[in-house]
Amino acid sequence: MGAQILGRPGSNHLSLPPLPASSSVALFRQVCVGVRLAEHTPRDPSASVLYTVVRDHFETFRAESTRLRGGDGLPRFVEDEFRAFLRCGFLAGGFARFRCGNCKTERLVAFSCKGRGFCPSCGGRRMAERAAHLVDHVLPDVPVRQWVLSVPHRTRYLLAWNHDVCRGVARALHRAVERHLRAWARERGLPDARGGGIAVIQRFGGSVNLHVHVHALVLDGVYARTTTGRLRFHAAPAPSEADMADILATIVPAVRRLLARHGLDAEDGTAVDPFAEATPLLAGWAAASVRGLAASGVSTHQPHRLGARREPNGATPEPRACQARWEAFDLHAGVRVPAGHRDRLERLCRYALRPPLADERLHRTPSGDVAVQLRTAWADGTTHVAFSPRAFLARLAVLIPRPRVNLLLYSGVLAPRASWRKQIVPHAPVSATHAVPDESLSARSVSNPSRGWRWADLMRRVFELDVLACPRCGGRLRLIAVLEASEATKRILRHFRLPTEVPPPAPARAPPGVDDWAA
Repeated sequence: MGAQILGRPGSNHLSLPPLPASSSVALFRQVCVGVRLAEHTPRDPSASVLYTVVRDHFETFRAESTRLRGGDGLPRFVEDEFRAFLRCGFLAGGFARFRCGNCKTERLVAFSCKGRGFCPSCGGRRMAERAAHLVDHVLPDVPVRQWVLSVPHRTRYLLAWNHDVCRGVARALHRAVERHLRAWARERGLPDARGGGIAVIQRFGGSVNLHVHVHALVLDGVYARTTTGRLRFHAAPAPSEADMADILATIVPAVRRLLARHGLDAEDGTAVDPFAEATPLLAGWAAASVRGLAASGVSTHQPHRLGARREPNGATPEPRACQARWEAFDLHAGVRVPAGHRDRLERLCRYALRPPLADERLHRTPSGDVAVQLRTAWADGTTHVAFSPRAFLARLAVLIPRPRVNLLLYSGVLAPRASWRKQIVPHAPVSATHAVPDESLSARSVSNPSRGWRWADLMRRVFELDVLACPRCGGRLRLIAVLEASEATKRILRHFRLPTEVPPPAPARAPPGVDDWAA
């Protein structure tokens, strides 16, 4: 959300003018490595590379899409996501109004788009909010291990549209790990042991490519009842190389059986493709993105690679500790958080829940292309991958999940209807370092976690900022109104000499050789 600190009503003085700021995701990362922020600086949504690319090229991208594949164009949910992003963080789109009870200083907090696809600000907030919820109200204070399952390219493409299959793959991962942990428990005389975990469906890779895979945070052990009837946790050792191979050998046939039940496993190309039947244009872009190609219209090509290029050695990297590979499936379980390290656990949750993009990773090249900085350089020395603006928008479009698709799944003793769940999950913040000192700010969030975190609570928890402290007198800012875009909001913004309209996107531009763009 963008925020403005304004003067007293009746005055045209702005005590804190809007300043450009780094993205929310960048700020969350700074906090994750221990950087403490002294004051809250509101973001300028129009200053980011991502916003300027979408603003300048979306209408052209949409118009070109409509002319392809028989005029079907973009699915409605994809177009709505882009249009909502163009309004995200602008006060002219509506805002919450806060006022100090002492000196009458006001703060306006702009509405966000709440997008689920690529918005760094909304994705950063959702990342922090869900991570806080998982640590405070879901994951008990026991060791937690991260299991990451990657699947072959063809399967990634199928998972991008078919969420039933996607849930089934996450279920297959949990059952294989649970089978391994229960076998270990039986060897130690624990016949009715149970485990649990959560699974996060990530849809993206490091080059903003479509890469659907599963991050599972699994309790690293099992619960079993003692002779007195109480539940006790038994921590398991790290899986050996043979254990990893055995677990992956359980997952791969289960995924193949799942695809067969949905008619998606034919090797000769005769399998149905519900993705292409529902939206052929988006399916074509998704297929290109999965293979690492850039799509422009209906054509595909290799994106331009930037960096100190070198010849890769061609050797396949050796599996790391707690890693197994088989037939293009990859399983890794080398990250473990011990009990009592709630801050580390929350950072791991944020990593699994992170959005696909951060503003600081995007740059414009002299030719006008969009260069995406890779989190880790490739073997050939590539540090950035460059796309034309419309090819970049096509990559963003396939990252947007379908409506009403849940990307966070619970299993085992952490499942919503599990009989042991109430005895296991925490019902209050476990770590005192996460407690919010001002009870008036956080009572609603702690007492009723299903309502979600409020903006001020989340800023205090993650940034250690009290955004409701008045910058003039130190008093408390109180919410006095929530205003949708209307004539009333325009009067308020005009009074403070702020823009009253959301900047419109640039109009569509006709391609060379086309005289009548509307035809």
